[in-house]
Amino acid sequence: MRGSIFEYLERYDYENLVLCQDRSVGLKAIIALHDTTLGPATGGTRMWTYDSELDAIEDALRLARGMTYKYAAAGVNLGGGKCVIIGDPKTDKSEALFRSLGRFIDRLNGAYLTGEDVGTTLRDMEYLRMETPYVVTLPASWGGAGPIAPATAFGVLQGMRACLQEVFGSDSLQGRSVALQGLGAVGSEMLALLVEQGARVVVSDIDADKVRQAVERYGVAAVAPEEIHAQEVDVFCPCALGGILNDTTLPQLRCKIVAGSANNQLREERHGEQIEELGIVYAPDYVINAGGTIFDTDRLNPGGFNRERAMTNVSRIRETMASLLKIRRDEGIPTYRAADLLAERRIAAVRAAKALDARPRVGVADIWRHQ
Repeated sequence: MRGSIFEYLERYDYENLVLCQDRSVGLKAIIALHDTTLGPATGGTRMWTYDSELDAIEDALRLARGMTYKYAAAGVNLGGGKCVIIGDPKTDKSEALFRSLGRFIDRLNGAYLTGEDVGTTLRDMEYLRMETPYVVTLPASWGGAGPIAPATAFGVLQGMRACLQEVFGSDSLQGRSVALQGLGAVGSEMLALLVEQGARVVVSDIDADKVRQAVERYGVAAVAPEEIHAQEVDVFCPCALGGILNDTTLPQLRCKIVAGSANNQLREERHGEQIEELGIVYAPDYVINAGGTIFDTDRLNPGGFNRERAMTNVSRIRETMASLLKIRRDEGIPTYRAADLLAERRIAAVRAAKALDARPRVGVADIWRHQ
């Protein structure tokens, strides 16, 4: 982020940036709302040890904008939002902290819906739900879909298959080599799927225990975290934090495909151009990592959550990725730009339709208050 915060908000047309502070429980959080054309701003609550408050604000803003594009490209009628908590998820969590955050979210009166993300769990979501109804990700016992990581990993696999078909003429992972970065909730699910599909996998994570367990359970190879992106493999699968595709890492890539679940993999938009120039097929992260939120928000449909319908919709990520690859070929543009165009055109169409329809509508808050 360069320049003032308001310059950044104006550049990408954000709607709201909310700072939340509760000294009594040690809460410092940021809620970013990007665009609500398609529906209420929706996105998970992340907890992380940011180097600075500005880094936390930038992360919230970038992630919120990514959610806008994710929902638009996936055909989901929700807008983009995100919440980040500054703190160590291993040591700084408490019921009081999350319940305090829940009260802040409740004051937004349905403009923001939240769920699980990096550093938070379904248990944390239960604490939020004690204070606000605007929580999407919940255990099945609370009326939610339950864990979403398996659906996210399944969606990434579908997007990866479309890329394999494009590059190799076959979507099979049998014998393909994959460098998997990150063994968190999604990364660990991804590892199981890749091994099941017959891929040869090398892994890394900043948590040495997770790496040890992966090696012992699956017999995969492991490398240091700073080396994983530079492995000579068919597919690089980033499933950790964002910004992995940058000025330093791009020249070191030795893969043919980048397809993973991490958000905001491109440090800057120009890196989407550069990866195309390198001849690497990039699966835009917000397209192929949408499985979890497609699965999770299915409960907002009439009749509530339906697992079969939800997973059918997740499987369509392959079709979306294939269509982006076709746009890439036909229009001669990078995949990241093809994905942006798909999302932007849908948002513009809905915005135009809303401008023509001024009829009164039932508020989101009214709907959620009665669930």
